[in-house]
This record gives sequence, C-alpha cells and structure tokens, in this order.
Amino acid sequence: MASIPSAGAPRAKNWLVWFIGFIVVLLALLAGYTWLVLNWSYSTGERAGYVQKFSQKGWLCKTWEGEMAIVAIPGSLPEIFKFTVRDDGVAAIINSHMGKRVSIAYEQHVGIPSTCFGETGYYVGKIHVVE
Repeated sequence: MASIPSAGAPRAKNWLVWFIGFIVVLLALLAGYTWLVLNWSYSTGERAGYVQKFSQKGWLCKTWEGEMAIVAIPGSLPEIFKFTVRDDGVAAIINSHMGKRVSIAYEQHVGIPSTCFGETGYYVGKIHVVE
C-alpha cells in the first residue's frame, strides 16, 4: 500500500517563506525610513554663542555632543543649545575654538529612530569664529 503524503509539510514551508519575506520587507522599510530622516532636514539655521561643553559619547556609535551658551543680553541667563556633530573634522574645529564666540550652522532632523545617530536632532555642519 502506498502512503499518502502529508499536506502539512508544504503549508509549513510556505508559512516560513512568507514570514522571512515579511521580515525582509520590514527591515527594508526601516532602513529606508532611517535614510530619509537622516538625509532630509526639517529646518536649517545658525546660532551664535560660546561652546561650553563638547565631548564624544556613545557605546557603539560614537558621536560628538555639545552645548552652546547663547547670551542675548550681557548679564542675563544664557539659553543652552544642545547639538550633535557626526563629522570628526568639524569636531576638531570646534575643539580648537573652545572659549571663543562662534557661529554654528546646523540642520534639524526630526523622527530619528535611535540615539545611535546622535542624542539631539540638531546636526552641526559648519562653524566659524565671530569677531
């Protein structure tokens, strides 16, 4: 007597293929979203002040994190602007101008899915000393 093949084996294999496909599509969507929010800025601008804190942070993804004190009127309390630098060349320039009044150009990125790309959404791209 011939045995009849089980109908459960093709279903299990079909389910596994669909599950793996779903995971691949989900990861592709996450990668696409991350690329989009890192390359499309919400706003751009410049701020001037004194960089008072600047350090490299992170366990796995190292970024430079800083704080700049913005003083509008001498004698008033400064506003603290927190920012992130991902480029080591820009970080070296900031380190060389610590204690001087500087102007930084930044781009704001909203919706970044992880702190691996920086603790803030403000990414500094340029800096120059204000005379």
